[in-house]
Amino acid sequence: MAIQQYKPTTNGRRGMTSQDFSDITTRKPVKGLIKIRKSTAGRNNQGRITTRHMGGGVKKFYRLVNHQLAAGTVAMVEEIEYDPNRSARLARVKDQHGLFHYILANKGLKVGDKVLSGEDAAVETSNRLPLSKIPVGTQVYAIELQPGKGAQMVRSAGTKAQLMAKEGDYAQLKMPSGEVRRVRLECMASIGVVGNEQHQNVKIGSAGRKRRMGIRPTVRGVVMNAADHPHGGGDGGRHGTGKAPRTPWGQLTLGYRTRRRKSTNNMIVKRRHDAKRRG
Repeated sequence: MAIQQYKPTTNGRRGMTSQDFSDITTRKPVKGLIKIRKSTAGRNNQGRITTRHMGGGVKKFYRLVNHQLAAGTVAMVEEIEYDPNRSARLARVKDQHGLFHYILANKGLKVGDKVLSGEDAAVETSNRLPLSKIPVGTQVYAIELQPGKGAQMVRSAGTKAQLMAKEGDYAQLKMPSGEVRRVRLECMASIGVVGNEQHQNVKIGSAGRKRRMGIRPTVRGVVMNAADHPHGGGDGGRHGTGKAPRTPWGQLTLGYRTRRRKSTNNMIVKRRHDAKRRG
């Protein structure tokens, strides 16, 4: 999948690129598999901003993706669709009972392909099996953290994890970040790589395009007043001030660990920063 270039007709167009939509087969989603998604502009139920730099943007429907395809499902790919809410493509599949589902489309998936789910499914690309039935060394995506809960890991465009080993009741997976994590063998995973792998190479090119995505401008802390940010005040620069980088609320950044008291910490075999520390 290539990146689409634009002619430099304006300053905004110069350097701007976009995704290649040649693999999209329809622009009309299934009416029963979409719902209205109201924009909150980063505010909670009290009207206070809890996530900064959000607001505006183009209206879009949310697609109801099936991250837990039932065992024994035999589905045929009907269409490949664009999803405005995620980087990956969606595949509209029709199962043996005539029901439609949205699933994540892997690299190379096309209309007419079959997708199988369950322990008896063949070890082939796009099929969904328990980790216990997948050979070591296989690339997988859409992985469950807890059996039966549905895919929670490795769902972004172009991502994949590798099944490294099986020990006892657990499998060891090398995540896209480099982290090695243990997951129970009963957890389901799809074989292959998530499609639309060129998504990370798209250049936004203009400020207006970012606003249409619902992302508002970000202001650097060093240009704020001291009352508004720990980096603010002074002569306009933070060099020589001796301040460690912080968030607007004083939390340390750049190397400071913020992950604490997670119930899955004991499942991490190797952290993604270990190689950097040894270097």
